[in-house]
Amino acid sequence: METRFGILGSIEVRRDGAPVDVGHAVQQRVLAALLVDAGRAVPLDALVERVWGDVEPSYGRRNLYGYISRLRAVLSGDGTTIARVRGGGYRLTADPALVDAHRFRDLSDRARRAAADEQAEALWREALGLWRDSAFAGVDTPWFNAQRQLLDDERLAAQLELVDVRLRLAQHDRMVSELVARAEAHPLDERVIGQLVLALCRCGRQAEALEEYERARRRLADELGVDPGAALRRLHGRILAGDPDLSGDPGPAAARVGAPSADEEAEDDGVAAGNPVTGRQLVPRLLPADLSLFVGREAELDEACRLLGADGSGPPTLLVTGPAGVGKTAFAVRTGHRLAPRFPDGQLHADLRGFGDEPADPFTVLGAFLRALGVRGGTVPAELTERVHLYRSLLAQRQVLVVLDNAAGFRQVSDLLPSGMRCAAVVTSRTTMAELGCRRLPLDVLDVPTGLALLREMLGPDRTDAEPGSARSIVETCGGLPLAVWVAGARLAARPHWPLANVARALADEERKFDELAVGHIAVRASLELSYQGLAARTRHALQMLALLPGPDFAAWALAALLDTDLSEADAVLDDLVEVHLAQIGSVGASGIRYQLHDLVRLFGRERANRAVRGQDRTAALDRLLAASLHLADLAADALSVDFQGISQMELVSWRVSPADAGRLLADPSAWFTDERQFLIDVAEQALDRAESAPAAGLATALTTLFQVGGHFDDWERLQNRALKAALSGDDRHSAAKLHRCLGELTTILDRYPEALDHFEQALLLSEGQGPAYRAGATAGLAYVHRLLGHYSSAVLHFENAVELAGQAGNVNCLVYATNGLGVIDLEQGRLEAAVERFTECLRVSRAEGYRPGEAQALRCLGQSHRALGAYPAAADAYRQAVAISTDLGDRLTATHAACWLGDVLVRQGEHREGRRLLAQSLWAYREFGNLWGEAATLYALAEAQLAAGRPVLARGRAEAAVRLWRQIGSHTWLAVALDTLTTVHTRLGDHSAAVRARDEAAELRKA
Repeated sequence: METRFGILGSIEVRRDGAPVDVGHAVQQRVLAALLVDAGRAVPLDALVERVWGDVEPSYGRRNLYGYISRLRAVLSGDGTTIARVRGGGYRLTADPALVDAHRFRDLSDRARRAAADEQAEALWREALGLWRDSAFAGVDTPWFNAQRQLLDDERLAAQLELVDVRLRLAQHDRMVSELVARAEAHPLDERVIGQLVLALCRCGRQAEALEEYERARRRLADELGVDPGAALRRLHGRILAGDPDLSGDPGPAAARVGAPSADEEAEDDGVAAGNPVTGRQLVPRLLPADLSLFVGREAELDEACRLLGADGSGPPTLLVTGPAGVGKTAFAVRTGHRLAPRFPDGQLHADLRGFGDEPADPFTVLGAFLRALGVRGGTVPAELTERVHLYRSLLAQRQVLVVLDNAAGFRQVSDLLPSGMRCAAVVTSRTTMAELGCRRLPLDVLDVPTGLALLREMLGPDRTDAEPGSARSIVETCGGLPLAVWVAGARLAARPHWPLANVARALADEERKFDELAVGHIAVRASLELSYQGLAARTRHALQMLALLPGPDFAAWALAALLDTDLSEADAVLDDLVEVHLAQIGSVGASGIRYQLHDLVRLFGRERANRAVRGQDRTAALDRLLAASLHLADLAADALSVDFQGISQMELVSWRVSPADAGRLLADPSAWFTDERQFLIDVAEQALDRAESAPAAGLATALTTLFQVGGHFDDWERLQNRALKAALSGDDRHSAAKLHRCLGELTTILDRYPEALDHFEQALLLSEGQGPAYRAGATAGLAYVHRLLGHYSSAVLHFENAVELAGQAGNVNCLVYATNGLGVIDLEQGRLEAAVERFTECLRVSRAEGYRPGEAQALRCLGQSHRALGAYPAAADAYRQAVAISTDLGDRLTATHAACWLGDVLVRQGEHREGRRLLAQSLWAYREFGNLWGEAATLYALAEAQLAAGRPVLARGRAEAAVRLWRQIGSHTWLAVALDTLTTVHTRLGDHSAAVRARDEAAELRKA
């Protein structure tokens, strides 16, 4: 009698081929949850979560025992057992070969190790034949959904492995239909596309193969904002070169693809595949620096490397566990550096801060990972699910190591784990994460010899050998916990005149004071207490205040605000804390030193603050921090002056950094914001948590310019939407009006014009009675969107109103912006003389007032006027000046607006190579920022450039893409311009009916 278990489809049990009734749906889920880990214990809590997810009924655990009992009865007599395990939980024991998922994985492993392709093909076919449907079909709980995704990914990987084998066996002529269907189901999977392209090529259908590659390239660019990876580009290059190794002859050489040269990788327009700066796929190297002081753990390091290199059916994940202070982070970093050569496509790293007050959320971490992987700021998805899908798609064909440090639990890491078969992950946590299917490596405390070796490394052999008993006592009293030994050693290293015996006695005395904590924490807290008591009163108070800070790192000005002092005093206090290793230097950025507190030091400081600092004083300190953040952010924004609102937030500032200190900090405002961006966001979020909506909204508003210059659109939208929600719920109309205005600007940049109109209209509605200052900016923004949409009468009305309001408010920025907008309408409607007059006035006012963004904008628009008049040298000169100003301000997007049209006029002057190079760079920049209007403008200019070069076929692709984008965003004026170009293209190609259609549509748009 043989019983087989099926989870690769609906959950089923068959005994000698006949179906076995194993109960209702919930009981089937219990069985499946145990089958996944057949032979391994499943803790009770984990089993409950697997079966019910977040909606466990009140009687769930009681019924669970009944389900287990009934399953035992059904399965009795065939060698399958379900046993209760010590500590709570159950273990199902069955022959893995009788569970389809485990047999699938075993067959997959054997297929990968097969000596001959014919044997591998048979094994892969047998493995895939076990599948009846998607895994756990019909079951819907978070855990089962995650497992289903994992198994389905393994199934796809097996299918692709089988295709590779069959291609080597020259079966390409029998596979094309299958590969076409799979490519339609997985249009963004480069391996799938590559197999189809190769099969088509081998069937003698090279033209179709190249068309398939081009479709894939466009789809990757449009949907993910990336270009094909190196392997697919190499295959494309070899097809173009007619490589004879791509023939259909069986054997390994037939499946190889080589690396094309840089010229072969480049598109005709000069757009190299890959990253816009390097022309190659961006390779992230996010691991922190390896620690020079690392003692022992060699056996564990060897085991970690073995576990992560072992064959398996999916990407390996290693969970490193242990108590706080046991050295998990240092171990993970050392492991990452040791394994780095195995992962040439990069290493990702994130501190998840799982046990702090502000754990990192997967949404934010995914945003950082996607940007590190080369996804442009404006194309980072706004929804978590979309970020997860994009992240998995990008890693599917790469070899990347992901290190997730300090995780709280399975839910925090589940969306961050890679699914690519050649990737791996290292997770560290204080918890065992029973839900995580992975390889596990617990770290224990150091034994005495290793602890002594660490102390010897820190203090030198002479000092430890002189007091061997005291050295041993320190290690033993610290319980072998590496952090505790390190803290004690650091304290002694900073005081070479101290006998080791003093610290040994003090540690022993202090141990009894902390009986409320777990054993692993006692030595750490005792060691910290020793360091703390040796501090001056002002330094102890500083540590208490620093523990209140949000985020993982900070600069000295933040401490100055907390202590109500100046920057030099804060620097001196931080030097004292660094000297005794209670603070550490995290990095040295362009704007200065950034400091960090270990999470246990932060906890210690917070405990001391709760005891020693009154609640009102803690609140006052955080209020000063918020005010200082707002003060500096507003000064930085004013220095850059990119935002046309031109309104200071200083009315909300209750504490300021001194002018001299602010001047030093903001010598380079863009660099300062780059270093402080996440900290400022954290401060605003902390203020919103404290219900300080008005100053928090002020800080969020002040960050608008800095978000815009840096292209941090996802941060911009997320923070200001939260601040807006808080302002509206608190009936703070003034703050809500400001935020609606800023979000209107953001959604305009992102080409979401209906949302932009709504934001600007809401800003005007909420600013009724607030005077002209805020109404001017919102009115000008509203006018700009109407102009983009071709609503010229509305645009003129609002721009004129904005000019009047800006004049009343004395807002030069907005006055220039609105006047310039009227000039652009004149230009687009053919009134060139009036346009030049307005732009010249804007240039004069901007230069007189020192408003450099307005100067750049006026020069750019004068360049457009000269271009329209055919005065290309004058246009190029104006564009170059505009590029220089915007680049100097650090505003890449605005610089691109000028660079794009500079490329266009250079082409018109006959400088085709340089013009196309600038246009290619502009196209990359616009895609990076997610600016569809700019991308459309560049594609239009590229179409014109290809026409000028006598390449109408290439021009057609660019013109059609520009038409598609301008149609998508509803820009009728420029859609008509692109249709004019498309008319010329079709005429050159002899497609007169298409030319007539394009010409007629352009004419209709101009009549509307």
